[in-house]
Amino acid sequence: MRSTIFTISLLLAGLYSFAQNEPYCRLQGSVYATPTKQGADFWVYEEESEAFADMFIFEEENKLYADQPGIWFFVDNIGLADFSIYFTKEKSEADFVVYFTESITFVGCQ
Repeated sequence: MRSTIFTISLLLAGLYSFAQNEPYCRLQGSVYATPTKQGADFWVYEEESEAFADMFIFEEENKLYADQPGIWFFVDNIGLADFSIYFTKEKSEADFVVYFTESITFVGCQ
């Protein structure tokens, strides 16, 4: 009986931590939004509803404060970016779905 409970708890813990292990869950810092698909590190779909987003993003105005996952500072030069993204119009093409929030307290993976 104990082994069954232990096994079930391990499975549930694994399911909970799955979303947090996605590579996009650690994205922070300066980002370049490329106009073309080529050269983008991630393809992103911007959701208009927060209920269907994989990650909440806060757009920071100062690069120094973009130091936590989900806090992004957009740059105009790819050479200054930590990573690049391409905003796709098709949700099925995206690596992950984002929602831009006005509150910094809700950033990160959901």
